[in-house]
Amino acid sequence: MTDNEKEQATETPREFSLQRIYIKDISYEAPNAPQVFNGEWKPESNLNLNSEAKQIGEDTYEVVLSVTVTTKVDGKIAFLVEAQQAGIFQLRGFPDNEKSHMLGSYCPNTLFPYLRELVSDLVAKGSFPQLLLTPVNFDALYAQHLAEKSTKEKADSNTTTH
Repeated sequence: MTDNEKEQATETPREFSLQRIYIKDISYEAPNAPQVFNGEWKPESNLNLNSEAKQIGEDTYEVVLSVTVTTKVDGKIAFLVEAQQAGIFQLRGFPDNEKSHMLGSYCPNTLFPYLRELVSDLVAKGSFPQLLLTPVNFDALYAQHLAEKSTKEKADSNTTTH
């Protein structure tokens, strides 16, 4: 047995499990109803998506995927949706860099379909046309986040050394 094989044999096996998915926070507003229903429906939507992970126990993490959707018609807010879809995930035996990727990409990707359905249902129940959030590439967003973090750390280290 090679050293590498011995190392792999003694490593803690990787375990990933989804413990729970739940709505953490939700808000829906239609401040200009019913007047907004009278005009022509030419919506302009703005979407803000964010995820956050925090450790809540040994090998247990809460990941929260948040979205804010503001839709305007003729410059007036038709509806505003703010929602947080959360999940509790257990990650055991992952190296830090892989754990970070799981929490920053894989877990939000798992939560997204639930968040998408939640937003769609809220908007439809408000009597507006269905709003489907477009698919999100969480791997690309995570890579972008790491690149921005690296650039900021380099800039900070250059500032402190001068």
